[in-house]
Amino acid sequence: MKTTIKKLEKSEIEIVGAIEVAEFEKYEEKALERIGERLELPGFRKGKAPAGVVKENTPEMELLEEMAELALMENYMKILEENKIDAIGRPQIAITKIGKGSDLEFKIVTAVLPEMKLPDYKKIAANENKKDDYKKEIIIDEKDIEKVILDLRKMRAEQARGNNHEGHENMTEEEHAKAHEAKSDEARSPDASKEAFREIPENEYPAFDDEFAKTFGNFKTAEELKEKIRSNMKTEKEIEQKDKLRLIIVEELVKLTEGEIPEILVESETDKIMYRLEADTTNAGLKMEDYLKQINKTEDDLRKEWRADAEKRAKLQMIIHTISLKENLKPTEAEIEADVTKITEMYKDADPVRARSYVEQMLENEKVFKFLEEQ
Repeated sequence: MKTTIKKLEKSEIEIVGAIEVAEFEKYEEKALERIGERLELPGFRKGKAPAGVVKENTPEMELLEEMAELALMENYMKILEENKIDAIGRPQIAITKIGKGSDLEFKIVTAVLPEMKLPDYKKIAANENKKDDYKKEIIIDEKDIEKVILDLRKMRAEQARGNNHEGHENMTEEEHAKAHEAKSDEARSPDASKEAFREIPENEYPAFDDEFAKTFGNFKTAEELKEKIRSNMKTEKEIEQKDKLRLIIVEELVKLTEGEIPEILVESETDKIMYRLEADTTNAGLKMEDYLKQINKTEDDLRKEWRADAEKRAKLQMIIHTISLKENLKPTEAEIEADVTKITEMYKDADPVRARSYVEQMLENEKVFKFLEEQ
Protein backbone atom coordinates (compact mmCIF):
# COMPACT_ATOMS: atom_id res chain seq x y z
CA MET A 1 0.00 0.00 0.00
CA LYS A 2 1.34 3.41 -1.02
CA THR A 3 0.44 6.50 1.01
CA THR A 4 1.42 10.15 1.29
CA ILE A 5 0.53 12.23 4.34
CA LYS A 6 0.11 15.99 4.25
CA LYS A 7 -0.52 18.35 7.16
CA LEU A 8 -3.49 20.68 6.83
CA GLU A 9 -4.65 23.64 8.90
CA LYS A 10 -6.30 23.34 12.31
CA SER A 11 -4.63 20.07 13.34
CA GLU A 12 -5.92 18.05 10.39
CA ILE A 13 -4.05 15.74 8.03
CA GLU A 14 -4.77 14.37 4.56
CA ILE A 15 -3.83 10.80 3.70
CA VAL A 16 -3.76 9.97 -0.03
CA GLY A 17 -3.09 6.37 -0.96
CA ALA A 18 -3.73 3.31 -3.07
CA ILE A 19 -4.26 -0.35 -2.24
CA GLU A 20 -2.75 -2.50 -5.02
CA VAL A 21 -5.23 -4.58 -6.99
CA ALA A 22 -3.80 -7.92 -5.77
CA GLU A 23 -4.29 -6.84 -2.14
CA PHE A 24 -7.69 -5.27 -2.86
CA GLU A 25 -9.05 -8.46 -4.44
CA LYS A 26 -8.35 -10.40 -1.24
CA TYR A 27 -11.38 -8.68 0.29
CA GLU A 28 -13.81 -10.23 -2.20
CA GLU A 29 -14.51 -13.35 -0.15
CA LYS A 30 -15.34 -11.38 3.01
CA ALA A 31 -17.41 -8.88 0.99
CA LEU A 32 -19.49 -11.70 -0.54
CA GLU A 33 -20.02 -13.16 2.92
CA ARG A 34 -21.33 -9.82 4.22
CA ILE A 35 -23.57 -9.25 1.20
CA GLY A 36 -24.84 -12.83 1.49
CA GLU A 37 -25.95 -12.19 5.08
CA ARG A 38 -28.50 -9.63 3.91
CA LEU A 39 -29.34 -11.03 0.45
CA GLU A 40 -32.57 -12.99 0.00
CA LEU A 41 -32.50 -15.45 -2.91
CA PRO A 42 -35.13 -17.98 -4.06
CA GLY A 43 -34.32 -21.50 -2.87
CA PHE A 44 -31.91 -20.38 -0.12
CA ARG A 45 -32.35 -19.35 3.47
CA LYS A 46 -31.18 -15.82 4.17
CA GLY A 47 -27.40 -15.81 4.61
CA LYS A 48 -27.00 -19.42 3.39
CA ALA A 49 -26.46 -18.94 -0.37
CA PRO A 50 -23.02 -20.05 -1.67
CA ALA A 51 -20.50 -17.31 -2.50
CA GLY A 52 -20.71 -18.06 -6.22
CA VAL A 53 -24.49 -17.62 -6.24
CA VAL A 54 -24.21 -14.40 -4.22
CA LYS A 55 -21.66 -13.03 -6.71
CA GLU A 56 -23.90 -13.86 -9.69
CA ASN A 57 -26.76 -11.94 -8.07
CA THR A 58 -24.76 -8.90 -6.92
CA PRO A 59 -24.07 -5.91 -9.22
CA GLU A 60 -20.33 -5.51 -9.82
CA MET A 61 -20.16 -1.99 -8.35
CA GLU A 62 -22.00 -3.05 -5.18
CA LEU A 63 -19.44 -5.81 -4.65
CA LEU A 64 -16.52 -3.44 -5.29
CA GLU A 65 -17.92 -0.89 -2.83
CA GLU A 66 -18.34 -3.57 -0.14
CA MET A 67 -14.75 -4.68 -0.74
CA ALA A 68 -13.58 -1.05 -0.54
CA GLU A 69 -15.34 -0.50 2.81
CA LEU A 70 -13.66 -3.56 4.31
CA ALA A 71 -10.25 -2.69 2.83
CA LEU A 72 -10.31 0.92 4.00
CA MET A 73 -11.61 0.07 7.46
CA GLU A 74 -8.72 -2.34 8.03
CA ASN A 75 -5.99 -0.33 6.31
CA TYR A 76 -6.93 3.00 7.90
CA MET A 77 -6.03 1.55 11.31
CA LYS A 78 -2.76 0.17 9.88
CA ILE A 79 -1.85 3.59 8.47
CA LEU A 80 -2.41 5.23 11.85
CA GLU A 81 -0.34 2.62 13.68
CA GLU A 82 2.54 2.56 11.18
CA ASN A 83 2.81 6.36 11.05
CA LYS A 84 2.16 6.84 14.80
CA ILE A 85 -0.77 9.14 14.07
CA ASP A 86 -2.98 9.89 17.06
CA ALA A 87 -6.21 10.52 15.17
CA ILE A 88 -9.37 11.66 16.94
CA GLY A 89 -12.95 11.71 15.75
CA ARG A 90 -14.47 10.05 12.70
CA PRO A 91 -12.39 10.36 9.51
CA GLN A 92 -13.77 11.67 6.21
CA ILE A 93 -13.02 8.89 3.70
CA ALA A 94 -13.43 9.34 -0.07
CA ILE A 95 -12.79 6.77 -2.79
CA THR A 96 -11.10 8.51 -5.72
CA LYS A 97 -10.76 5.48 -8.01
CA ILE A 98 -12.46 2.09 -7.99
CA GLY A 99 -12.89 -0.52 -10.69
CA LYS A 100 -12.51 -4.20 -11.47
CA GLY A 101 -8.88 -5.11 -12.03
CA SER A 102 -7.49 -1.77 -10.81
CA ASP A 103 -5.96 -0.35 -7.63
CA LEU A 104 -8.28 1.16 -5.04
CA GLU A 105 -7.34 4.83 -4.63
CA PHE A 106 -8.56 6.90 -1.70
CA LYS A 107 -8.24 10.13 0.24
CA ILE A 108 -8.76 10.39 4.00
CA VAL A 109 -8.97 13.59 6.02
CA THR A 110 -8.78 13.19 9.77
CA ALA A 111 -8.03 15.28 12.84
CA VAL A 112 -5.04 14.77 15.09
CA LEU A 113 -4.85 15.83 18.71
CA PRO A 114 -3.55 19.39 18.96
CA GLU A 115 -1.61 20.55 22.00
CA MET A 116 -4.12 21.16 24.78
CA LYS A 117 -3.18 23.34 27.76
CA LEU A 118 -5.18 21.67 30.49
CA PRO A 119 -5.86 23.09 33.95
CA ASP A 120 -5.20 20.94 37.03
CA TYR A 121 -8.05 18.54 36.23
CA LYS A 122 -7.36 16.32 39.23
CA LYS A 123 -7.68 19.27 41.62
CA ILE A 124 -10.87 20.52 39.90
CA ALA A 125 -12.45 17.07 40.16
CA ALA A 126 -11.30 16.57 43.77
CA ASN A 127 -12.78 19.93 44.84
CA GLU A 128 -16.15 19.05 43.33
CA ASN A 129 -16.11 15.50 44.69
CA LYS A 130 -15.72 16.85 48.24
CA LYS A 131 -18.95 18.82 48.12
CA ASP A 132 -21.80 17.47 50.25
CA ASP A 133 -24.28 17.80 47.35
CA TYR A 134 -22.91 14.59 45.83
CA LYS A 135 -22.65 12.60 49.08
CA LYS A 136 -26.23 12.88 50.28
CA GLU A 137 -27.98 9.58 50.85
CA ILE A 138 -30.77 9.16 48.31
CA ILE A 139 -34.10 8.57 50.01
CA ILE A 140 -37.18 7.82 47.94
CA ASP A 141 -40.38 9.47 49.18
CA GLU A 142 -43.27 7.03 49.58
CA LYS A 143 -45.56 9.59 47.92
CA ASP A 144 -43.46 9.38 44.74
CA ILE A 145 -43.77 5.59 44.70
CA GLU A 146 -47.54 5.83 45.19
CA LYS A 147 -47.70 8.30 42.29
CA VAL A 148 -45.97 5.76 39.99
CA ILE A 149 -48.31 3.00 41.16
CA LEU A 150 -51.32 5.23 40.49
CA ASP A 151 -50.01 5.95 36.97
CA LEU A 152 -49.60 2.20 36.34
CA ARG A 153 -53.14 1.49 37.52
CA LYS A 154 -54.48 4.30 35.31
CA MET A 155 -52.55 2.93 32.34
CA ARG A 156 -54.02 -0.55 32.81
CA ALA A 157 -57.53 0.93 33.10
CA GLU A 158 -57.10 2.84 29.84
CA GLN A 159 -55.70 -0.26 28.14
CA ALA A 160 -58.69 -2.29 29.32
CA ARG A 161 -61.09 0.29 27.91
CA GLY A 162 -59.19 0.30 24.62
CA ASN A 163 -59.37 -3.49 24.41
CA ASN A 164 -63.11 -3.41 25.02
CA HIS A 165 -63.54 -0.99 22.12
CA GLU A 166 -61.12 -2.68 19.73
CA GLY A 167 -61.15 -6.36 20.68
CA HIS A 168 -62.95 -7.81 17.66
CA GLU A 169 -60.35 -10.39 16.58
CA ASN A 170 -62.71 -13.39 16.70
CA MET A 171 -65.73 -11.77 15.00
CA THR A 172 -67.26 -12.99 11.76
CA GLU A 173 -67.35 -10.64 8.74
CA GLU A 174 -71.01 -9.85 9.48
CA GLU A 175 -70.21 -9.06 13.11
CA HIS A 176 -67.31 -6.86 12.03
CA ALA A 177 -69.64 -4.96 9.70
CA LYS A 178 -72.17 -4.42 12.46
CA ALA A 179 -69.47 -3.32 14.89
CA HIS A 180 -68.12 -0.88 12.31
CA GLU A 181 -71.63 0.49 11.71
CA ALA A 182 -72.21 0.87 15.45
CA LYS A 183 -68.88 2.64 15.80
CA SER A 184 -69.83 5.04 13.00
CA ASP A 185 -73.13 5.79 14.77
CA GLU A 186 -71.19 6.38 17.98
CA ALA A 187 -68.89 8.82 16.22
CA ARG A 188 -71.95 10.76 15.01
CA SER A 189 -73.58 10.75 18.45
CA PRO A 190 -71.92 13.08 21.01
CA ASP A 191 -73.77 11.47 23.89
CA ALA A 192 -72.83 7.93 22.92
CA SER A 193 -69.19 8.79 22.24
CA LYS A 194 -68.61 10.49 25.59
CA GLU A 195 -67.47 7.17 27.06
CA ALA A 196 -64.51 7.03 24.68
CA PHE A 197 -63.19 10.38 25.97
CA ARG A 198 -64.33 10.18 29.58
CA GLU A 199 -61.60 10.49 32.19
CA ILE A 200 -61.62 7.19 34.08
CA PRO A 201 -62.14 7.84 37.82
CA GLU A 202 -59.65 6.31 40.24
CA ASN A 203 -62.28 4.02 41.79
CA GLU A 204 -62.46 2.22 38.40
CA TYR A 205 -58.70 1.55 38.26
CA PRO A 206 -57.64 -2.06 38.93
CA ALA A 207 -56.54 -2.77 42.49
CA PHE A 208 -52.83 -2.82 43.28
CA ASP A 209 -52.58 -6.45 44.33
CA ASP A 210 -50.53 -9.56 43.52
CA GLU A 211 -52.49 -10.30 40.32
CA PHE A 212 -51.93 -6.75 39.12
CA ALA A 213 -48.16 -7.05 39.81
CA LYS A 214 -47.91 -10.24 37.73
CA THR A 215 -49.06 -8.33 34.63
CA PHE A 216 -45.78 -6.36 34.70
CA GLY A 217 -43.38 -9.28 34.53
CA ASN A 218 -41.83 -11.82 36.83
CA PHE A 219 -43.33 -10.45 40.06
CA LYS A 220 -45.08 -12.78 42.51
CA THR A 221 -46.45 -10.09 44.80
CA ALA A 222 -47.43 -6.45 44.75
CA GLU A 223 -44.69 -5.79 47.31
CA GLU A 224 -42.06 -7.12 44.88
CA LEU A 225 -43.26 -4.72 42.18
CA LYS A 226 -43.26 -1.86 44.68
CA GLU A 227 -39.65 -2.64 45.68
CA LYS A 228 -38.64 -2.72 42.00
CA ILE A 229 -40.22 0.71 41.51
CA ARG A 230 -38.30 1.99 44.54
CA SER A 231 -35.03 0.50 43.22
CA ASN A 232 -35.52 2.00 39.74
CA MET A 233 -36.29 5.44 41.17
CA LYS A 234 -33.17 5.30 43.34
CA THR A 235 -31.02 4.30 40.37
CA GLU A 236 -32.44 7.19 38.31
CA LYS A 237 -31.67 9.68 41.08
CA GLU A 238 -28.13 8.30 41.46
CA ILE A 239 -27.56 8.76 37.73
CA GLU A 240 -28.96 12.32 37.94
CA GLN A 241 -26.62 13.07 40.85
CA LYS A 242 -23.62 11.67 38.99
CA ASP A 243 -24.53 13.54 35.80
CA LYS A 244 -24.74 16.84 37.71
CA LEU A 245 -21.24 16.28 39.11
CA ARG A 246 -19.87 15.39 35.68
CA LEU A 247 -21.49 18.44 34.10
CA ILE A 248 -19.92 20.82 36.65
CA ILE A 249 -16.46 19.28 36.14
CA VAL A 250 -16.90 19.44 32.35
CA GLU A 251 -17.94 23.10 32.40
CA GLU A 252 -14.88 24.01 34.45
CA LEU A 253 -12.48 22.04 32.24
CA VAL A 254 -13.86 23.52 29.01
CA LYS A 255 -13.69 27.05 30.44
CA LEU A 256 -10.07 26.74 31.61
CA THR A 257 -8.56 24.69 28.74
CA GLU A 258 -6.75 26.33 25.82
CA GLY A 259 -6.30 24.62 22.45
CA GLU A 260 -7.08 24.69 18.75
CA ILE A 261 -10.28 22.92 17.65
CA PRO A 262 -10.01 20.89 14.39
CA GLU A 263 -12.82 21.80 11.99
CA ILE A 264 -13.46 18.14 11.15
CA LEU A 265 -14.36 17.51 14.80
CA VAL A 266 -16.77 20.44 14.87
CA GLU A 267 -18.44 19.11 11.71
CA SER A 268 -18.60 15.62 13.21
CA GLU A 269 -20.32 16.91 16.36
CA THR A 270 -22.75 18.95 14.22
CA ASP A 271 -23.54 15.78 12.23
CA LYS A 272 -24.37 13.95 15.46
CA ILE A 273 -26.84 16.66 16.48
CA MET A 274 -28.43 16.48 13.01
CA TYR A 275 -28.68 12.66 13.12
CA ARG A 276 -30.43 12.89 16.49
CA LEU A 277 -32.91 15.49 15.21
CA GLU A 278 -33.66 13.39 12.12
CA ALA A 279 -34.26 10.31 14.29
CA ASP A 280 -36.57 12.24 16.65
CA THR A 281 -38.44 13.74 13.70
CA THR A 282 -38.92 10.30 12.10
CA ASN A 283 -40.08 8.80 15.41
CA ALA A 284 -42.66 11.59 15.65
CA GLY A 285 -44.02 10.53 12.25
CA LEU A 286 -42.69 13.54 10.34
CA LYS A 287 -40.41 13.87 7.34
CA MET A 288 -37.35 16.05 7.85
CA GLU A 289 -38.24 18.33 4.93
CA ASP A 290 -41.73 18.87 6.36
CA TYR A 291 -40.30 19.69 9.79
CA LEU A 292 -37.92 22.25 8.26
CA LYS A 293 -40.85 23.88 6.45
CA GLN A 294 -42.79 24.09 9.73
CA ILE A 295 -39.97 25.95 11.48
CA ASN A 296 -39.17 27.93 8.31
CA LYS A 297 -35.46 27.03 8.38
CA THR A 298 -32.98 25.16 6.21
CA GLU A 299 -30.58 22.46 7.36
CA ASP A 300 -27.76 24.98 6.87
CA ASP A 301 -29.57 27.43 9.20
CA LEU A 302 -29.71 24.77 11.93
CA ARG A 303 -26.06 23.82 11.52
CA LYS A 304 -25.06 27.48 11.97
CA GLU A 305 -27.20 27.73 15.10
CA TRP A 306 -25.56 24.62 16.54
CA ARG A 307 -22.02 25.83 15.79
CA ALA A 308 -21.18 27.06 19.32
CA ASP A 309 -22.54 23.89 20.95
CA ALA A 310 -20.65 21.69 18.44
CA GLU A 311 -17.40 23.56 19.15
CA LYS A 312 -17.89 23.04 22.89
CA ARG A 313 -18.53 19.31 22.40
CA ALA A 314 -15.48 18.98 20.13
CA LYS A 315 -13.30 20.79 22.69
CA LEU A 316 -14.55 18.49 25.46
CA GLN A 317 -13.72 15.45 23.34
CA MET A 318 -10.15 16.69 22.92
CA ILE A 319 -9.87 17.33 26.66
CA ILE A 320 -11.07 13.81 27.46
CA HIS A 321 -8.70 12.28 24.91
CA THR A 322 -5.74 14.24 26.31
CA ILE A 323 -6.51 13.12 29.88
CA SER A 324 -6.93 9.56 28.61
CA LEU A 325 -3.43 9.63 27.10
CA LYS A 326 -1.84 11.27 30.14
CA GLU A 327 -3.41 8.81 32.57
CA ASN A 328 -3.24 5.72 30.31
CA LEU A 329 -7.01 5.28 30.27
CA LYS A 330 -7.55 4.30 26.64
CA PRO A 331 -9.92 1.33 26.16
CA THR A 332 -8.30 -1.93 25.14
CA GLU A 333 -8.73 -3.44 21.69
CA ALA A 334 -10.68 -6.33 23.24
CA GLU A 335 -13.13 -3.90 24.91
CA ILE A 336 -13.62 -2.00 21.65
CA GLU A 337 -14.10 -5.11 19.52
CA ALA A 338 -16.61 -6.61 21.98
CA ASP A 339 -18.88 -3.54 21.79
CA VAL A 340 -18.44 -3.08 18.02
CA THR A 341 -19.48 -6.72 17.50
CA LYS A 342 -22.64 -6.15 19.58
CA ILE A 343 -23.58 -3.11 17.46
CA THR A 344 -22.90 -4.73 14.08
CA GLU A 345 -24.78 -7.89 15.10
CA MET A 346 -27.77 -5.86 16.27
CA TYR A 347 -27.70 -3.45 13.31
CA LYS A 348 -26.64 -5.37 10.20
CA ASP A 349 -26.40 -2.20 8.07
CA ALA A 350 -24.24 -0.33 10.60
CA ASP A 351 -21.10 1.29 9.20
CA PRO A 352 -18.22 -0.59 10.95
CA VAL A 353 -15.91 2.47 10.82
CA ARG A 354 -18.55 4.70 12.40
CA ALA A 355 -19.47 2.00 14.94
CA ARG A 356 -15.83 1.65 16.00
CA SER A 357 -15.38 5.42 16.30
CA TYR A 358 -18.55 5.67 18.42
CA VAL A 359 -17.58 2.77 20.72
CA GLU A 360 -14.01 3.99 21.19
CA GLN A 361 -15.24 7.45 22.15
CA MET A 362 -17.94 6.20 24.55
CA LEU A 363 -15.58 3.81 26.35
CA GLU A 364 -12.87 6.46 26.64
CA ASN A 365 -15.37 9.01 27.99
CA GLU A 366 -16.57 6.61 30.68
CA LYS A 367 -13.03 5.67 31.77
CA VAL A 368 -11.99 9.33 32.06
CA PHE A 369 -15.12 10.34 34.00
CA LYS A 370 -14.70 7.43 36.42
CA PHE A 371 -11.08 8.47 36.91
CA LEU A 372 -12.14 12.07 37.71
CA GLU A 373 -14.85 10.86 40.11
CA GLU A 374 -12.22 8.92 42.07
CA GLN A 375 -10.03 12.00 42.76
